[in-house]
Parts: sequence; structure tokens; C-alpha cells
Amino acid sequence: MKNYVSNEDKSAKMFDSNFMEFFTHIHPSLPLVIYVPVVAYSLYVTHVQMSASQRFVLFIGGLFIWTATEYSLHRHVFHFIPENAWGKRLHFIMHGVHHDYPNDSRRLVMAPAISIPLSILFFFLFKAVCGPRFVYPFFAGFITGYLCYDMMHYAIHHFAMKNRVGNYLRKHHFRHHYSDAGINFGVSSPMWDVVFGTLNDERTENSEPVLLDVNSRVKQS
Repeated sequence: MKNYVSNEDKSAKMFDSNFMEFFTHIHPSLPLVIYVPVVAYSLYVTHVQMSASQRFVLFIGGLFIWTATEYSLHRHVFHFIPENAWGKRLHFIMHGVHHDYPNDSRRLVMAPAISIPLSILFFFLFKAVCGPRFVYPFFAGFITGYLCYDMMHYAIHHFAMKNRVGNYLRKHHFRHHYSDAGINFGVSSPMWDVVFGTLNDERTENSEPVLLDVNSRVKQS
């Protein structure tokens, strides 16, 4: 059963205002431009306050927490559809449009209008938990995880994955799009799908033709 509007690299108009519409089309390099300096600063600012091993452990901790955040946001926030019209509209803007137009190259990475407020919120949350001394390397790991997620998401939809891991992640994510939106919420890792029982990597009869169609389109691009 077809559960998308278009598999082509094209967009749906989300706002009547061209000014608002402009901010919904995000070049995939923009998260790198915004957040690589944030990661670099976060690692630099504590280099005289703690050892390299401490920073490494905190960085890995932040990276790990990102994987759980990615899964939770995708499953419980982006796939939560309220009953009222305003809530359904908000869901479409945040994530529904991606399922309708999964290969729209300008809507595959998170819009700064969403990612920047979220990153600020998480920074102060982590600061309250970790304290001002330890928050920066932890936050650097968290943001690095977010960047890996955004870049992997774009690559999954627009590049042929030649290596085994990339090919697995692409098939894993395509089953979420073309087979069942209630499975495979992890994009950069299937770990939390395994933990919470939402992993399904068995190709279904309904999804196989769509997967093959998408694979062919990616290989030709």
C-alpha cells in the first residue's frame, strides 16, 4: 500500500507566506555550519579544567544520551498526532511532511528553528544535571550525535550506501517509511529499537516493491 505522496525530490508548500516557506527549505550543510563550531568551542573551553580522559568519557556519555533522545523524539514527539486540527497541522510541519515527501532533499535535516531552541533547552538541562564544569564535553558529544543523525538521514535518502553498515541502516529506515511507521524509529542506530521492541528488519511483501524502487532511484542519482 502506498503511504507517501511523492517519492521524487520535490516539496509540498507548507505556508501561504513565501517568507515563512523560505525557512522550511534547509540545505543539508547548514547543521554543520551552525553546530561544528559549537562542538569545537565546547571541547576547547574545558581543555585546561580536566584531563583528556575525563573529556572523552563525558563526550561518549553525551553521544550515548543522544541516541536515546533521537529515538524518543522520533517515536513519542514526531509521531504523536493530536486529535485537534492545530495539533495535526503542527505534526505535519514537524514530521508528517517528511513521510509524505520522503526524498525532499531540502527537508531532510532538522530546521534551525527547531534544532536551536531544542539545543539551548538541552544545554541548560545538562548543565543543571552535570554542573557547569562537566556540561561542555558532555554537550559536545550530544551535539555530535545529532550531527551524525542529520547527516546519516540525508545520506540514507540521497546516496547509494556501498558499505554494509550504511546499507543496513538505509533498509532499516526505509521499512519505517514504506512498510510501517510504527517500527524502526532509530535512524543512526537500531539499538533502542532492539531495547524497546520496535525493531522489524524483515522485508514485508508490501514494502519490497517500494524499497526496490527507491533503491533504484538512489543508485541512479
